[in-house]
Amino acid sequence: MNFKLHSLWIGICAGCFGGLVGLGGGVVMIPLMVAVLKISQHKAHGTSLFALVFTGLTGAISYGVKGNVDILASLILAATAMFTARAGAKFAHSLPEWKLKRAFGGFLIFASLILLTKPYFAHIYHLEFIGPLKVITLLVVGIFAGFLAGMMGIGGGTVMVPALVLILNYGQHIAQGTSLLCMVPAGAVGAYTHLRLGNVIKELLPGLILGIVAGTYIGANIAHFLSEGSLRVVFAATLIWSGIRFLRTPKTFK
Repeated sequence: MNFKLHSLWIGICAGCFGGLVGLGGGVVMIPLMVAVLKISQHKAHGTSLFALVFTGLTGAISYGVKGNVDILASLILAATAMFTARAGAKFAHSLPEWKLKRAFGGFLIFASLILLTKPYFAHIYHLEFIGPLKVITLLVVGIFAGFLAGMMGIGGGTVMVPALVLILNYGQHIAQGTSLLCMVPAGAVGAYTHLRLGNVIKELLPGLILGIVAGTYIGANIAHFLSEGSLRVVFAATLIWSGIRFLRTPKTFK
């Protein structure tokens, strides 16, 4: 009973976080599952990604109702992310976790700092990314986002949201909504790969999914009451906090 109860509140926390900042919530869910439920890191990654498909679906609906989802961009992102998510899941299964965590921690901090400096580089955004150039950019972003989602058990928003905001000049809200929608097909492919590798604990899924659906709805609606600047700060602060935790992973971590 405690096992299932813990999975429920972990799902609620992850869902609220995911809906609020446009991430899948994996950076919250994975550490909690490892610390509270005492499961292995690989199984935490696989179970997280499987559950996060529902975060993407619920969050995308909540953002879509407000008109903050670019459906076409999501489909283009997913076109490449679906393929690389499978490769990312296999890559995570084969490498020492401490190496993956440190590299990811550095990336999180770098992405958050770039995101925070966006207002100071306004002149960059006179560039127009339209037509084929925009499509190519989205496809490339999807490649990295899909691989990262499969590798780290997250939704890929850590790549997609900064890229959409910084490169394609999307607003923070629509970038997060678009990222959440893309998470559904891309995350499903990565989750299925983890399932086949034995990295998904099925008993945890009902509680996680129920909590995620409820939490994501709450988080997504709270996000619409925050200004874009405030949302960017919350997003960046969360990435920095998570990045520091990943960077501090010892070499003996298994």
